[in-house]
Amino acid sequence: MALGNIFDVAGSAMNAQSVRLNTTASNLANAQTASSSADQVYRGRHAVFASIQQRAMTMGVEGTRAGHMIGGFETDFDNASAGVRVLGIVESDAPLQPRYEPNHPQANEDGYVFYPNVNPVEEMTNMISASRSFQMNVEVMNSAKQMVQRVLTLGQ
Repeated sequence: MALGNIFDVAGSAMNAQSVRLNTTASNLANAQTASSSADQVYRGRHAVFASIQQRAMTMGVEGTRAGHMIGGFETDFDNASAGVRVLGIVESDAPLQPRYEPNHPQANEDGYVFYPNVNPVEEMTNMISASRSFQMNVEVMNSAKQMVQRVLTLGQ
């Protein structure tokens, strides 16, 4: 791996952690929103990531070619680089939280109010993890930058 590729890997990881932080912030912001219907209530969201392998590493596998299916995902090894790709944001399928609150303005005809399937403790843990991962990738970029600067001064 060339030293310049380290910036691509760390940058894609920082982008992925930024998406993760934004998703977590959205979950926390909507953790206590109420709805009278299970169909209309906010559902927790989570980012889905996939690692991208370098072309040199993946092309060593016998029979691997551009456009090959691996694990249900279409790959394009001719344009592949190393890093992290955000595949998308998915809604959590965890059960919602129905609460019996007949005096609540959002209560349905049975007196139930539905709350999101967001656990604030898990979301805070996820936010701390994403923040630390982002910080580690910043450190990787800073270390790579220092190495490049030292390489440039070797000839002086």
